[in-house]
Amino acid sequence: MVVQARTLEFYGQYGFAAEVIERGIIAETAHVREGGSNGSREVLSISFKEMGAGLSPYPFALAYPQDDHERFLIETLRDAGCEVEWGARLTGFSENENGVRASIEHNAGGVEEAESAYICGCDGARSCVRETLQLGFPGGSYEQLFYVADVKIAQGFSRDLYINLGQHILTLMFPVRSSGMQRLIGLVPPGLSHREKLGFEDIRAEVEPLLDIKVTQVNWFSTYRVHHRVADKFRVGRAFLVGDAGHIHSPAGGQGMNTGIGDAVNLGWKIAKVLQNCADASLLDTYEPERIGFARSLVSTTDRAFTGLVGEGVAGEFTRKVVAPLVFGVVTRFSLGRHAIFRTISQTRIHYPDSPLSQGVAGDVHGGDRLPWVGARAQNNFEPLRSLDWQAHVYGETDKDIEIACRELHLPLHVFAWSVGTKEAGFRRDALYLVRPDGYIALALFEQRVSKLRTFVEQFHLRFHNSSSA
Repeated sequence: MVVQARTLEFYGQYGFAAEVIERGIIAETAHVREGGSNGSREVLSISFKEMGAGLSPYPFALAYPQDDHERFLIETLRDAGCEVEWGARLTGFSENENGVRASIEHNAGGVEEAESAYICGCDGARSCVRETLQLGFPGGSYEQLFYVADVKIAQGFSRDLYINLGQHILTLMFPVRSSGMQRLIGLVPPGLSHREKLGFEDIRAEVEPLLDIKVTQVNWFSTYRVHHRVADKFRVGRAFLVGDAGHIHSPAGGQGMNTGIGDAVNLGWKIAKVLQNCADASLLDTYEPERIGFARSLVSTTDRAFTGLVGEGVAGEFTRKVVAPLVFGVVTRFSLGRHAIFRTISQTRIHYPDSPLSQGVAGDVHGGDRLPWVGARAQNNFEPLRSLDWQAHVYGETDKDIEIACRELHLPLHVFAWSVGTKEAGFRRDALYLVRPDGYIALALFEQRVSKLRTFVEQFHLRFHNSSSA
């Protein structure tokens, strides 16, 4: 239910970030509490805005419930002329040299045979695409039982995030809907997790003191278990895995949905360019190495953090009551620490240094890095990304030869004035940066070398359409 900054940056490229933010709730502060069923107290507060200031146009976490989020995206697709087909499911597919032939079973009856160039399995943890490919999905499940509920509280609607690090972690409260609902997420208290039927009244006495709240209305309540798995591969031939079909992990840090959206963005533009004959099919070879490495790292990291926080006994309680508050308190005291936490949680830290599509270094910016944002410093270098196409950036002055080459290649060239802000962002003055359609640096040249730009373009047989410059 948390939309991270990097996802909002992608939505900014598509032109609807502002609308998503308006529909959601900005959570600017996290309050960390400790204590048990006899009461709790606040030990730390963390400002998301301070952590992300100057790093992203969206220095906050956005609370936006997944059902509302999904409806909005479906409506946006419809406005773009694309209808989602409901009441149908994939039952299997086969591949030939020309494409994919898929069998689709309709609830109303009948089986449809559909042909396409590629198939993308965005079909969740029980993915038919993954199972058809017979790919392993190694990992495991956590023993603990979790609850989730949408409620109203007597204290009135709160827009902040609350986390309890007391006796029965994980206990959290988010703002979920502008109608005044809060979302509660946490571990079912010991002794109750084996009940066949469990309702909020069964855990009320344990939960309310942890967050110092009084629940006046329960909209819905459910329990669930958490898993951690990563598929053996994200691609086999013309079939790809995206999102939960390829990786599932703990809710620590609110990374799951955002990672799936990042997968889709990464793969989507590449397939589009190949189908438009604007790139060689080898471009698709970069999807798996870019995304599977991050997924494995994320699952490992969230697993370690999650296991420590939900651990039972003396060790788990010590981690919750002493280690976690101490680490957060020390790290967030300094700007470097705050920025490091924001980059990690917001996913603006994701980069692809080992990708075949990532080359060169200029200043502190390497091929594979997310394009650093300088919009807070009077010039918004993210604005041209709304073209959803390749482009070249120069921070300083351009050489005539590179201007001519970009015109000949029909590659948009955007020139930004050199300033203290661009230097602080890590750019090198007068360097050339080739930016991918998803806002990552493909090529970083500390000198504006036409030959190196053309070599990169020829390597992937890239074709550009827009010759405009700014």
